[in-house]
Amino acid sequence: MAAVLAAASFVPQLAGNGLQFGQLAVRPADTWSVLLTLGQCLPLSVRRRWPLLCLVVVTGSFAAFQSLGYRTDFASAGLFVAVYSAGAHLGRSRRGVAAVATAGYVALSVTLHALRSPERLIDYGTFYLALVICWRAGSWMRARQAAEVERRRESAQQATAAERARIVREIHDVVTHHVTAIVVQADSAQYLVGSAPDRAVDSLSAISGTGRRALAELRHLLGVLEGPEGAAGPRPGVPAPSVEEAPASGRFRDLVERTRLAGQPAELFEDGDDAPIAGAAQHAAYRVVQEALTNAVKHAPGRRTVVRVRYGTEIRIDVTSAGPVIAERAFTPGRGLTGLRERVNLCGGELSAGARPGGGFVVSARIPSAGVRE
Repeated sequence: MAAVLAAASFVPQLAGNGLQFGQLAVRPADTWSVLLTLGQCLPLSVRRRWPLLCLVVVTGSFAAFQSLGYRTDFASAGLFVAVYSAGAHLGRSRRGVAAVATAGYVALSVTLHALRSPERLIDYGTFYLALVICWRAGSWMRARQAAEVERRRESAQQATAAERARIVREIHDVVTHHVTAIVVQADSAQYLVGSAPDRAVDSLSAISGTGRRALAELRHLLGVLEGPEGAAGPRPGVPAPSVEEAPASGRFRDLVERTRLAGQPAELFEDGDDAPIAGAAQHAAYRVVQEALTNAVKHAPGRRTVVRVRYGTEIRIDVTSAGPVIAERAFTPGRGLTGLRERVNLCGGELSAGARPGGGFVVSARIPSAGVRE
């Protein structure tokens, strides 16, 4: 912009087009006129980095150019650009700069009047109003950019909070499920050491397998957190979990089988075809069944637990457990239940959990097979 204005000021067809303020007698061009012409446009090249310096040089050059009575040129349009840029990019002492600029304009008007300028009071007022409009336009743009920066900052904070909550849910699901199974299996092994050593060995093997699965899933989560550049990748002998990729029916069978190994009588009944289920819906359904089985081991140990899954346009899950009457306060919104509801809601589904009147509890979920809701 600075180069274009400078070049246009020396083109005969454009040189006479510009801001003429003062209407004084025309003085022939000389070295000073060239320097003042360049002073009105070249500083625009730094108008964003140093807006105050740009404003001072441009306005000073414009005032001197008009007071000396040189013929107007194209570079004088840089005055409006400099005032707009100061309004848009000046960060400190904005009111002070505006007050000093107004005082300078009054001084310029008085000087031009003393030099017998034909401009009237209304002309001075109109030109000052044009400068104020440029300043306010820059201030509006500055406020708009600041609001956009704040909006992006808030969006980034919300995205960070959502990602943190998602990671907390994942870690909670993994740790709670596997640690609960390990505790139950360890208690069973301790009881069986004296009476049934063979079964105690089976329990210890189950503890080892559960621990390895927990470590593998936690390692997978850490790899996701590190990102593609920092992820360590799968380690030899420790297969990474593939919750999102495995078929839903196979994952549910694995969960139920591991629950049986923990000493909890569990059964799985499935209806329909799970082929068209999206990855997000599969993952949410997996976590629902996992958390429900964990609660069965905690609240109804040794009691029959039934997992029913129906596939279609949506996945319907019902996990019921027999046993003693469970207080409703056991299902008050905690981290596990709250995380499940948020996960299911993100997929456009619904989740409910509560005690059964005859004893035990039930967890029910409905998850659309299409995937995540926008």
